[in-house]
Amino acid sequence: MPTPHISAPDGAFAPTVLMPGDPLRAAYIAERFLDDAEMVTNVRNCSGFTGSVSGTPVSVMASGMGMPSAAIYITELYRFYDVETIMRVGTAGVYDPTMDLRTLVVADDCITNSNMAELILGDGWRDKLKPTPDLLARAHEVATARDTVLRAGTVFTSDIFYEPDEGLNQRMVDAGVAAVEMETAALYALAVAEGRRALSIVTTTDHLVRGEHLSSGERQTTLDEMIEFALAVAVETGAAA
Repeated sequence: MPTPHISAPDGAFAPTVLMPGDPLRAAYIAERFLDDAEMVTNVRNCSGFTGSVSGTPVSVMASGMGMPSAAIYITELYRFYDVETIMRVGTAGVYDPTMDLRTLVVADDCITNSNMAELILGDGWRDKLKPTPDLLARAHEVATARDTVLRAGTVFTSDIFYEPDEGLNQRMVDAGVAAVEMETAALYALAVAEGRRALSIVTTTDHLVRGEHLSSGERQTTLDEMIEFALAVAVETGAAA
């Protein structure tokens, strides 16, 4: 049934949902990559769509920016719309000096400066911020089959975009953290709490150590590559269900 933030009727979402942050990107994914896509919700202009890829039902739902926004949509999809799997498709800044821009990174671990995960999961929360193991394995299988370079690494989910700590970047490099973004910890924590499945895939668009940035054209091409990869994982997930 409709929730305070999602106006879709029961059954409107597919079991697998791709989740970008940007509502306009959600619409772009639906229009460009899904067959027979229909908008199922647009509360506060945060759009959700359902269609199919190669006959497999797939939905796309925007999360907004940051964990507080993402947590609302993730919780409502899992709890009220019986969504089984949410895959984040987003962008990230890079710490790893050896990692180039336009690299696909799957978050096989997550750290955060937020207390949201602790509030949701309680004691032992740190060790629970992981993707669903079979989804992680399937992503690697799809990467091999498609000859796609996929890096696995620790992602830092931050509550702060304009970071005031000037020494943070170097500490992250020293700790071997691959990249930084703002939503993965919420997704992984809520998947555990709700007994559902989750995977976060990001593409690197800005290098925080080397000072490199993608152009607007490069960003669009790179995001297309990520979306196509994530949809291939979604199709494999649906076929295996």
